[in-house]
Amino acid sequence: MTRNLYRLASLVVLSAGITACSPPAPPPPPPAPAAPEMSAVERGEYLVKVGLCNDCHTPWKMGPNGPEQDMERMLSGHPESVKVTRPKLPADWPVAANPTFTAWTGPWGISYSANLTSDPATGVGGGVWTEENFMRAMREGKHMGTSRPILPPMPWQWIGQHTDDDLKAIFAYLKTVKPITNHVPDPLIVEGPPPPPPPAR
Repeated sequence: MTRNLYRLASLVVLSAGITACSPPAPPPPPPAPAAPEMSAVERGEYLVKVGLCNDCHTPWKMGPNGPEQDMERMLSGHPESVKVTRPKLPADWPVAANPTFTAWTGPWGISYSANLTSDPATGVGGGVWTEENFMRAMREGKHMGTSRPILPPMPWQWIGQHTDDDLKAIFAYLKTVKPITNHVPDPLIVEGPPPPPPPAR
């Protein structure tokens, strides 16, 4: 019994000595720095870019490696100088885009990508577009939030699922985009089949 107590006491003393000789544990790593908070405009720019808004609202041009977005006309919508006629389309794929990818023909007629720049006369920079009617348009699929339906291929059904803050950020960013005066044509809305192709010459 005494021998066991002696061994136990020796182990306690030895452990204390080892602990005293060991270096102290390193301090815990500092917390990771918080990501800088985005402003509403920065958040809107991020959402516009990852939401691929440029794919339809920025005209495409032919570059050295093929079609590319013409960033000199970023988000300016369908070029007013590019005329579009409604072609006869095959029944199994009745949708087509024009070469600038800013006009779309389908069973509904012809739709044109809107000018989203801050131009006051032809874009969103004037007093006609407001944060309120922009949000209503994205939520309800109505042009200016009140009038005709927003036509394909605009994915308003998905964009309208953004939070209020996100939609406000998108609008805040669009108000900062370089203004480009470009009068986008009104859409051609039709009922029934497209007209037959012109006769061959």
